[in-house]
Amino acid sequence: MKDTQNNSVPDVIISGAGPVGLFLACELALAKCSVLILEKAADPQSPLKQIPFGMRGLSAPTIEAFYRRDLLQYLELHKKLKNPHQNAKQGAQRQVGHFAGIPFLEGDVDSSQWKYRLPSSTGTSILSEMQEVETVLTNRAQALGVDIRRGIAVTGFHQTKDEVTVHTADETFKCKWLVGCDGGRSVVRKLAGIEFAGTEPEFTGYTAKVDIADPEKLSPGRNVRPTGMYLQSQPGFIIIQDFDGGAFHGSEKPITAEHLQEVLRRVSETDVTITAVHTATTWTDRARQAVAYRNGRVFLAGDAAHIHAPLGGQGLNLGLGDAMNLGWKLAATIQGRAPEGLLDSYFAERYPIGVGVLDWSRAQVAIMNPDPAARALNAIFRDIMTTRDGATYFAGRVWGINTHYDLAGDHPLTGHSVPNFEFEEGTTIGELMRDGHAILLDFTATPSLKALTDKYGQQIRYVSSRAKDQLGLSALLIRPDGFIAWAADNDIDHHQLQNAIARWFV
Repeated sequence: MKDTQNNSVPDVIISGAGPVGLFLACELALAKCSVLILEKAADPQSPLKQIPFGMRGLSAPTIEAFYRRDLLQYLELHKKLKNPHQNAKQGAQRQVGHFAGIPFLEGDVDSSQWKYRLPSSTGTSILSEMQEVETVLTNRAQALGVDIRRGIAVTGFHQTKDEVTVHTADETFKCKWLVGCDGGRSVVRKLAGIEFAGTEPEFTGYTAKVDIADPEKLSPGRNVRPTGMYLQSQPGFIIIQDFDGGAFHGSEKPITAEHLQEVLRRVSETDVTITAVHTATTWTDRARQAVAYRNGRVFLAGDAAHIHAPLGGQGLNLGLGDAMNLGWKLAATIQGRAPEGLLDSYFAERYPIGVGVLDWSRAQVAIMNPDPAARALNAIFRDIMTTRDGATYFAGRVWGINTHYDLAGDHPLTGHSVPNFEFEEGTTIGELMRDGHAILLDFTATPSLKALTDKYGQQIRYVSSRAKDQLGLSALLIRPDGFIAWAADNDIDHHQLQNAIARWFV
């Protein structure tokens, strides 16, 4: 086995070059950390990432994060899609999301209930493909100097109090920190001895591109039947949920045309004929979460830390949120400017978010089940989601509008994503966050606030400007990930501000 050093030990090795690993690498490299990504797949291209069901809905926190890092402009697919959920039976009412396949409509969502979302806010949800997201993040990571090596799988590691030695089939690498972004079957998680606790699946899901001799026998859109669910948005692209307890997915048998046809016929209650399978994969609603996101110098993020049914693309958003949260904290630690306990806050903040998403997924599966009790619950949820308050609640959850960390502070905005304030000269706070620094935003031009931030050098950027709508605020302390660590309406409590700064920065 070759010992690969080249007289340079990277700050961080990331196992996995999916969206989460790439975004984390971008965050670390933005903060001037050296990063090496090891990816077991030799070819980043995957047919399943490019078919329509490889599309994912990016939620508000992800859209905000990409905007704040100047990545949003490179996502093109959503610009080409016009009203992708339009249903002629709904007329002007556009479907803008769903819960367990039950749509909520644009006209039923009351965005005025989200009082901290400004006219200058980024979108609440856009569609993208996994391939597109990975391409954008790969380009940014490489531009920032990240070393990405493909066809190299992590097979083992051991750590000391100062470094981690990472093993592959042919080479050994050293680093200061290791992060497993290597999926639901994470080798890093298993080697770290971290339990993956959770619940077993109710169904096997199928995503496939096929040739169908008689596609007219299948109804368009999402169809819930007494035997399961199938979805056909256009001929040849299908999703099926077969409530078999996840048996076929667990068997790892090949997905033949004969098997897929048998399942589709049974679920759709038709005699439809599949003549060829081009690409196909299975998935389940197994819901598991790591009981810890860290073991010494080893961290987990994305699917390595949590898995659940891919309903609505929330898994991708959850993982990207992990990367945004961990990136600046790990960078600060590497550069010796992190207060005690900063790295512990990664698990404290992200684990509860993961719990909520897993429960949200389990709830959807519970009312998608074809049994009579679930069908009765499904009917009740449909009624609720046609109400204004119901649609607004579900939209807020699906889009991540109310994502919140339990941070110290009594202001209602503390722990929430910063509103995208638009300043009088036309720039926005999101545009000022592209360098990844924390910001003290002062609407009152108070000299003592500037003097305070001057003590922290480049760690905290002082911004004094008037905004078109200041929401009654006088000043805010914004973390590098865009979440508010401290806020004041009128009287500024310097002691509370100094405590907030001491908690997050040194």
